[in-house]
Order: sequence, then C-alpha cells, then structure tokens
Amino acid sequence: MALTIGIVGLPNAGKSTLFNALTRNDVLAANYPFATIEPNVGVVGVPDERLPVLSDMFASERIVPATVSFVDIAGIVKGASQGEGMGNAFLANIREADAICQVTRVFRDPDVTHVDGSVN
Repeated sequence: MALTIGIVGLPNAGKSTLFNALTRNDVLAANYPFATIEPNVGVVGVPDERLPVLSDMFASERIVPATVSFVDIAGIVKGASQGEGMGNAFLANIREADAICQVTRVFRDPDVTHVDGSVN
C-alpha cells in the first residue's frame, strides 16, 4: 500500500510544477486557473539501499520498494465548501489523501495570474 500525498493550493501557485518535479512527469502547468481539472497521479518508488542486502539475507525472490503516490489536485478557491470552483470534487480528492502538501505562492510575477487579481 502506497502513501498518498495530495498537493493542494490556490490556482497558479505551482502545484503542477511541483508534481512534475517530484514524479518526473510532464503534466500541463499553465498560466490560467483550473488548468488541472481531473487530478494527476504519479507513483514514485522510494529508494532504499538496504533492500538488496535484506533480499540476499532472506533469499527473497523479488524486491518491492515502498512507493509514494503524489496527486496534483485542482486549485482551491474561495467558496469551495459551498460548491464553487471544483467544490465538492476538490474536497473528495483531498479526503482520499493520506497526507496533504500545501503549496503557497511566495513570488511576485506580473506574468503569472492570481486567482484574486493580485498577491496582496
């Protein structure tokens, strides 16, 4: 069973960019709200140098490393709990995660749109 980490945050905060970096995928990371509608899922093996040693020690037939599933969830907007934006679908995607990674936008760039018009 893999650990599932949901990546959440405001639209255009960098969630899909982080997802691509963690999973070596190439999902759309666009400069407009809700570029991600359906969650993107990437599964990454967790390297563990002890596994071959343990496999030899116990004569294992195969080595199965632990995995982490990263889920790139659509951006949250004000009013999501009342069904606005992705609303209940967004909340359902979060419920399925074992852990949540919140991406917070901490940069200013006039070329990257902000869901509320500005960072301030």
